Amino acid sequence: MLLDPTFPVEQAVRQVRDNLWLLPAETDLAALETELADIEPAARTTRLRAALEKLSGRFDFIFIDCPPSLGVLTLNGLAAAREVFIPMQAHFLALQGVSKLLETVALVAKTVNPRLRVTGVILCMHDTSSTHTREVVQDLADFFEQARASAHDSPWKSARVLSPAIRRNIKLAECPSFGQTIYDY
Repeated sequence: MLLDPTFPVEQAVRQVRDNLWLLPAETDLAALETELADIEPAARTTRLRAALEKLSGRFDFIFIDCPPSLGVLTLNGLAAAREVFIPMQAHFLALQGVSKLLETVALVAKTVNPRLRVTGVILCMHDTSSTHTREVVQDLADFFEQARASAHDSPWKSARVLSPAIRRNIKLAECPSFGQTIYDY
């Protein structure tokens, strides 16, 4: 679908249960960077948006799960999205990664997708007993508070740390090995 813009996206969508449809990925997507290297950058980053526009009106919400990198797949996701939810483990290095992601969101909003906004950060694998964790969460909350108070209109101006945090739970790690959602498992 991302390599061939004429591919009928409707053929790739699969119903997995009532009111839940999936557009599955495959490991071959890892080669997408190389496959699309010769295509003009703006066209390369809007392939997913063009495909999803063919599904317009069919779904109430479309969630795009992007890889934890800033490559072509993530750029396609950002170009197609309206809102960004950032999952983050409350660690210092993850906070630096969020900073880089926000820079990328600002660039995508400025060049390809002006409606793109960051809704917030979802804390995952969360452990409230750690002082370090609490400090990182406070730093993040302070950063978003400063953005709200700023005159600058950034894509994260109304973002916040979302509640509740997703706590560390072995069941979340086990359920994929059984091919089940956390709710079914």
